[in-house]
Formats: sequence, C-alpha cells, structure tokens
Amino acid sequence: MNLPRLSDIMTRDPVSVSPSDTLRVVLERMRQRNCRRLPVVEGGKLVGIVSDRDVRLALNSPFILRERREDETLLERVVVAECMTPDPVTLPPDASVLDAARLIHERKFGGIPIVDAGKLVGIVTETDLLACFTELLGKQNQDFG
Repeated sequence: MNLPRLSDIMTRDPVSVSPSDTLRVVLERMRQRNCRRLPVVEGGKLVGIVSDRDVRLALNSPFILRERREDETLLERVVVAECMTPDPVTLPPDASVLDAARLIHERKFGGIPIVDAGKLVGIVTETDLLACFTELLGKQNQDFG
C-alpha cells in the first residue's frame, strides 16, 4: 500500500502570525480558524510556531496573582516572539504521512509546519493524521471484509 504524502492531507496556506503580533491577535486567529497552533512567519520565512499552550503559559503564571484587567493588558502587550517556539521542526510536502506520524509521536508535537524551498506551504496536525489513518484503515478493512 502506498501511503499518502503530506501534500495530500496538509492544510494549505495556513493562517499565520508575525513575531510582532500580540497574543490577542493569536487568540483571535485561533478562534476564527478553530485551531490550536499557528506558524510564525516573518519576511515570508517560517521563524517559529505558537500554540494555545504557549499563550496559556505566558498569561497564567501560578506564582503571580492578578486581576482580570491585567490579563487584558498582557494580551495587548506580550508579543508572539516572547513565547513562540523558534525554528520549529518542519517536513517537506513530499514526506509520507508515516514520517509525520512518527515525528509527532516521538517528539510529542501537535502539528508540524510543511515547508517547500524555504516557504511555508502547509501544516499537518494530529487531527489530519488521524483522519488519514482512519480512511486508510477503513479502505483496508473493506478490502479484507
């Protein structure tokens, strides 16, 4: 059985943010797209990735007690560059879904940016891989059933 390539299952041209965007922008884009991570792009180049967990960690220190209005201030003042993961691991669009699944499993990633010739072209998430494997296993089950 030939496994699909990442280009077959990735979300193409994903919504991204810049390192200078605020956490409020990040949260708004995540809500609009119903996603948990966004690539960080500067000058057309992928420079990082920011997740909902990164945002939560930046906003919710268990060691600092503060009022709700201070959270609003943080959303406007903290920028992506301060909490993103820089230089994320990437894969090319011609990598197999098995390559991505192994990497996500071993490194405990939620998603991997897909880069071609230095340009962000997509993103593959755990959800994309589960949908792909569900479809493949369903087809395999039909072939043997």
